[in-house]
Amino acid sequence: MIDLRSDTLTRPTEAMRQAMARAEVGDDVYGEDPTVRRLEERVADLFGHEAALFTPTGSMANVLAVRSLVRPGQEVLCEAGAHIARAELGAHGAFTGLTMRTWIHPRGQLDLPAIRRLFAPDMGPFFVATAAISIENTHNFAGGAVQPLAELRDLREFATGVGTGVHLDGARIWNAHVATGVSLRDYGAVADVLAVCLSKGLGAPVGSLMVGGADAVAEARVHRKRMGGGMRQVGILAAAGLHALDHHVERLADDHAHARLLAEAVGVDPATVETNIVVWERADAAAVVAAAADAGVRIATVGPTTLRLVTHLDVTRDDAERAAAVLAGL
Repeated sequence: MIDLRSDTLTRPTEAMRQAMARAEVGDDVYGEDPTVRRLEERVADLFGHEAALFTPTGSMANVLAVRSLVRPGQEVLCEAGAHIARAELGAHGAFTGLTMRTWIHPRGQLDLPAIRRLFAPDMGPFFVATAAISIENTHNFAGGAVQPLAELRDLREFATGVGTGVHLDGARIWNAHVATGVSLRDYGAVADVLAVCLSKGLGAPVGSLMVGGADAVAEARVHRKRMGGGMRQVGILAAAGLHALDHHVERLADDHAHARLLAEAVGVDPATVETNIVVWERADAAAVVAAAADAGVRIATVGPTTLRLVTHLDVTRDDAERAAAVLAGL
């Protein structure tokens, strides 16, 4: 079975398993796991920030990151299809008491004119004040679309001018980096806080990190524990992340090529596929999922008429070609 439902489905490689088995560990709640500390320091440095915090999930990293900027009763602005708005089960409102308002863009892009219209300064006890703007790069439900660096920098300039924060949901920032050649530090420079994931394209079994200033991360460490995210000898998992950073970043270009191959097979313009996700519109989406599974290919729906195909570490070139042949016939 060739599984294209998500890039979270990867299994650790044998080399990654060996790195995990050899990991030096300690109690991370006490701050004594040396492998976790190495991972946090390395990721913070990659993005040019002071500190990072290892979390079990991307949703937790996002909640902690956004919470560092937005207090109860304040709002974060984001695109309507953003993961924080659509796929984190209302965690931000449930845990932090914030609200959201959204703009809509067909490719999930930041829209600075729309953001300017939505932005609400503190106007006293009449309106919710905007405390942060959140951008997702790459944008999951927009087919892995990349946010242009020039527009991110324009957003940073606007946010600084009005005194609001910028959160970057970088679950797949590694894909954006490989697809564009933009450095991770350049992406890090546009945001006050980021959330980055190790268990999607990079192939680690578990783990994300919140990245930001030392004070924000220290506060997030407390709230991670409060949310049940305090972990003990978790260097075994951090070692997988370090191995992924060493060996699985540049190979993302293969996933991008495989995604374009699939796009062409199903009639999606390959030029619109920037990274490893193909969004395929079919009125009979549910029937296509069933037929594909019968033929040995797993795909997923992300809407009533929307299918998503995601390439990843466990999908070889041969797998992609065989899946393309199956899907082209549906």
